[in-house]
Amino acid sequence: MAAHNVTPVQHPFQNLTQSLKSRTFKPQTIKCIPAVRTSTIIISSKLRVAVIGGGPAGSSAAEALASGGIETYLFERSPEAAKPCGGAIPLCMLEEFSIPSHLIDRKVTQMKIISPSNLTVDFGKTLKPHEFISMLRREVLDNFLRLRAKDRGATLIKALVTNIELPISERSPYIIHYISNNTHSSLAVDVIVGADGANSKVAKSIKAGHYTCAIAFQERIKLPEDKMKYYENLAEMYVGDDVSPDFYAWVFPKCDHVAVGTGSVCSKQNIKQFQGAIRNRVKPKIHGGQIIKVEAHPIPEHPRPTRVRGRVALVGDAAGYVTKCSGEGIYFAAKKRQNVRRSNRSGVRERGEDNRRSGFEKRRVFYGSNGGREALVELCGKEYVQRMTFESYLYKKLAKGNPLEDVRMAMDTMGSLIRCNIVGREMNSFDKNMIFKRL
Repeated sequence: MAAHNVTPVQHPFQNLTQSLKSRTFKPQTIKCIPAVRTSTIIISSKLRVAVIGGGPAGSSAAEALASGGIETYLFERSPEAAKPCGGAIPLCMLEEFSIPSHLIDRKVTQMKIISPSNLTVDFGKTLKPHEFISMLRREVLDNFLRLRAKDRGATLIKALVTNIELPISERSPYIIHYISNNTHSSLAVDVIVGADGANSKVAKSIKAGHYTCAIAFQERIKLPEDKMKYYENLAEMYVGDDVSPDFYAWVFPKCDHVAVGTGSVCSKQNIKQFQGAIRNRVKPKIHGGQIIKVEAHPIPEHPRPTRVRGRVALVGDAAGYVTKCSGEGIYFAAKKRQNVRRSNRSGVRERGEDNRRSGFEKRRVFYGSNGGREALVELCGKEYVQRMTFESYLYKKLAKGNPLEDVRMAMDTMGSLIRCNIVGREMNSFDKNMIFKRL
C-alpha cells in the first residue's frame, strides 16, 4: 500500500501543555509505607503528568504533553491487548493525527445496511473517488500511537495501577501506586489524565460519578480467500431485534479476517444470543471461517457527571465521549485532549449534551422496534441522507444542507415511520402466528 504523506500539524493539546509549563509546584517529601520490600517511590521536583491508559485517548494526550516539554509517563497494563472495536476511523483523522496509510487494513468504499426483513440498501453511493472509511485493528493503531508518544519523549510503563492517593494540599502531588514486573512502585505526579476506559480507576478515585454502559461483543473470523474477497472493501450493518434490541450488528473487514459483532444496553445478559443471531444471518458469507479471537468490553452510553476535578482530567471512554447512535469513539478519544482544560468541573451540563440527549431519542425511535429499523434502512437509501451522513462523518463538521431537501427528508422520515411501523406490527403478528402454529 502506498505511503500516505501528511503534513505535521500543531497538537490541539498545546494550550494545556503551555498552561502546565507556566505553573510551579512546590516539591514535596512523600512518606509512604511500602507494600512489599521491593517497593520503591519515585519523586521529582520537575513538573510531571501521568497518563493512565494507552489507547487512542491516552497515547494522543501523552504525545502532545511530551511534545510540549512536560515530563510525561504513560501507563498501560496490557500493550498487547486490544479493545473490541469495529476499528473504523474517519478520513479527516488520517491527516489531523498523521496516521500513516500502512496502518490501514481496508479502505471501505461500499456499505450495506440490512433491515429485519432483509431489505438491503447500498450506503455509499455519494462517496467521491478519493473518499473511504479506514478500517484498522486497534492493537496496531494503539501500538503505533504509544510508540509515537515515546518518540516524543513520554516514558512508557507497562504496569497495573492499583491505587491513586489524592493530594493533601493544593500543591501536593498525586501518588500513583502500581505493579510492574511483580514489583510494587509509586510515582508522584502533579497532573493525571485518566484514559483507562469505561471501568476507569482514575474516575473512581476522584468520584467522577457513574454512567450507563453498553456491552460490545465481537468475534474475529478468518475467512477463506474467496469469502474474504467479498469483503475486500465492503462493510455491513445489520439491524433487527434478533441481533440487538437497541443497537446494531456489524461485519467489518480487516487484513485477513472480518470482525463480526453486536452490542446492547438493555439486554447485556443476552449478548451471546445476539452474537449467535448475527453469525446466523451472515452464515453463507462466512461459511468455512475460523474464529481466531473473541472480545467483549463495556462502552459508555453518555458522559460522566464530572470529567475534571482538581488536577485530574478524564478523556475517551473514561469520560464517556462516545457517539450514541453509532458507538464511534476513536476520533473523539484522540480529539478530546484539546478540551481537557475546558471540561466540566462541577457536573453542570456541557454545551452539546443536549445533542447527545437528542441522540438518545433518535436511537429509541430507529432502534427501538423492527418497524423503526425498517424505516431507518429505507431512509438510508436516499442519496441526500447518504451525502449528509458521509460529509459529517468523514470530515467531522456540520454538513451544509439544503432547506428544501431538509423538509423533504423530514416528510420522508415521518412517512417511513408510519408505513414501516405498520409493516413491523404485521411482521410481529406473523412471527407470533408461526409460533402458535408450531405449538
